[in-house]
Amino acid sequence: MADDVAGVVLAAGAGRRLAPLTRRRPKPLCPVGGRALIDHALDRVLPAVAGLGAVAVNLHHGADRLDAHLPASVHRSREEPVALGTAGALGALAGWIDGRSVLVTNADAWFAPGLDLAAFVAGWDGERTRLLCVEDPWRGDFGTARYCGVALLPAAVAAGLRAEPSGLYEVSWRDEAAAGRLDLVRHGVPFVDCGTPADYLAANLVASGGRSVVDPTARVGDGAVLERVVLWEGMEVAAGERLVDTIRGDDLTLLIR
Repeated sequence: MADDVAGVVLAAGAGRRLAPLTRRRPKPLCPVGGRALIDHALDRVLPAVAGLGAVAVNLHHGADRLDAHLPASVHRSREEPVALGTAGALGALAGWIDGRSVLVTNADAWFAPGLDLAAFVAGWDGERTRLLCVEDPWRGDFGTARYCGVALLPAAVAAGLRAEPSGLYEVSWRDEAAAGRLDLVRHGVPFVDCGTPADYLAANLVASGGRSVVDPTARVGDGAVLERVVLWEGMEVAAGERLVDTIRGDDLTLLIR
């Protein structure tokens, strides 16, 4: 089954809701638990497809930095002059997808260890679009099911997408949901959509079990107090400084309230 499925990581967005962090670096390169979000995304897709050569990443915002970060065997899809959205990105990859079904994931979705996308693919009928969801009565996208950034698209659906700015919900999923044809799979692995600074901090704290996440290259002065803090590489905390619910990265200190 893996040989018939292409993996795509969506990483072209501007990350406006995560500003000001994304004014410093592309959102997929923001670290959770000390590793870039794009690396977490590749790790969860790889067990379900036939290796890195079967994975593509779309690039637009921060394209050069992401290109330099990615393994050489990952296929790049540069979107110019504009980002194409979740559906347009797959349309632009039609030649590379080459008639396969597609396992697509958002680079800004973070999952705790334990998510098994190989099983998610293996149990699929190959005919209906399958969406990975969590039960969330307050923020459900399909009733109480909240989409959490992983989908399986049948080959016929992927082949019908065009390389023009468009979203998967608008061009496909909305009508499929109305017709009762979506295959919604709920899971219980902790999940955070790192769309906002507060959610990004929350993902780091879930990853660490509630402890501050301090990059090994960060410098923390004597007597400093860190409570629920994320420190990116090379950052400094002065002696005696107290940080609470804070992200410090690329010379930016962001208090989360």
